[in-house]
Amino acid sequence: MAKIKKGDYVIVISGKDKGKKGRVLKVIYDEETRKPIKVVVEGVNLVKKHYRARKANEQSGIIKKEAPIYISKVMLIDPKTGERTRVGFKFIEKNGKLIKVRYAKKSGEVIDNV
Repeated sequence: MAKIKKGDYVIVISGKDKGKKGRVLKVIYDEETRKPIKVVVEGVNLVKKHYRARKANEQSGIIKKEAPIYISKVMLIDPKTGERTRVGFKFIEKNGKLIKVRYAKKSGEVIDNV
């Protein structure tokens, strides 16, 4: 189970975009270890991409898009307090089964929808 998943609300803690907040659009995994190494965050690390029209109906020009940043540069935002927090794992019993969930270490709030 990954600490940061697609759709999570995160804050950038280092680099040129320090302090910016946004949703995780994509998580990029390492091919060999299958561990998450990079994330694409909405509105963070914008780069300019030059596009050339390949067909008659395509648009050409310069478009800004998000580039991946390392997962160690972002932290999850606590759903209760709105501050950045570390992520922990615990087991919750539901319908007689144990389910592994993520929780915010600062407030103890469960992040995953159970």
